[in-house]
Amino acid sequence: MAEEMTVHSRIYPGSDGNLLSMIDLLTYFEKQGALRVSDLHIKMGTVPAYRVDGDLVKLKGAAITKELFEQLVFPLIGEKSLAILRRQTTVDCSYRLGDIQFRINVFFENDGMAAAIRALGLDIPKPENIGFPNTAWQDIVRRKHGLILFTGITGAGKSTTIASLIERINENRACRIMTLEDPIEYLFKQKNSMISQREVGRDVDTFSGGLRSMMRQDPDIIFVGEMRDAETVSMTLTAAETGHLVFSTLHTRDAVGTITRILDFFPSGRQDEVRNQLSLGLAYVLSQKLIPRKDGRGRIMAMEILNNNYAVGNLIRKSKVEQIYSVLQVKTKDQPSERMITLERHLARLVKQGHVDLLEAQKWANDENCFTDAMKGDGA
Repeated sequence: MAEEMTVHSRIYPGSDGNLLSMIDLLTYFEKQGALRVSDLHIKMGTVPAYRVDGDLVKLKGAAITKELFEQLVFPLIGEKSLAILRRQTTVDCSYRLGDIQFRINVFFENDGMAAAIRALGLDIPKPENIGFPNTAWQDIVRRKHGLILFTGITGAGKSTTIASLIERINENRACRIMTLEDPIEYLFKQKNSMISQREVGRDVDTFSGGLRSMMRQDPDIIFVGEMRDAETVSMTLTAAETGHLVFSTLHTRDAVGTITRILDFFPSGRQDEVRNQLSLGLAYVLSQKLIPRKDGRGRIMAMEILNNNYAVGNLIRKSKVEQIYSVLQVKTKDQPSERMITLERHLARLVKQGHVDLLEAQKWANDENCFTDAMKGDGA
């Protein structure tokens, strides 16, 4: 039965008695906007739910049965991804509908199967509209080499920020840009740059394998979707050291934790080598969160920015990573060797500007005491 279904088959019983198709469920993202409605979760045994402004909102409809799940989800992911799902119990893939690209993860779990469907608008926002707290992004798009790391929890907007910066480079520079993604999210058009986007599982087997072959393909700029293992981290650092501009992501909450996480990929016997490599190759760490707006109209970016200047590099080499936060607090001037900001300082600024509620900002701060100090300070 599931094989006969398509994404246009109206099979899901909605609250008003009308039957909805998978396309109907996805069209909701277009109506509300992908910036407000970020995800759709479909899970056996419960009602589907959208993530709206960061919170899950369940549909008023029927709970998903095994038959409904297969009829809705299997036509969406296609036969090739379905075969991978049955073999590996999880699969990542993508689907395009109109002006929205969807990133899909389907997996087996305790109650059967579930799907997480994330919406990514095909219209890539301009860096000026991302919500950067300073002009560090202008330094980044002019750089020729170095590692730029974007960190944060799933759904923090890392992919959107990276796409925005790559697109600005694509508009203004004639260079070779290559990406490794799992799956491909934003689709870039050929402009001044020449861009090749490769998907793990379709075009390459692994991030490390794809990165190894990429180094023989004459890239200027590399985007590695995620640093997942020691080999990928090591090769990414080497690429940044050898004259490439490299973008990548990690699921860490702040700049200091990002550096610690990178070192934790390696055994103690290699950490001195990696510290030295990181101190030389790292350019920026941007840790971001999306915070609900005070007026209830969507979310706004809060960001921590670490610029790897001489002082930061020296602390990394000497294994004094815990002292880096102090540098973030003081090196805030609008000049190339500084342009840093703590998450707490940016949150305080958003509160004082009326964009974010004080209690909401407190919940999202990494360190509540530092946030309180930032609120007391002048010119947050």
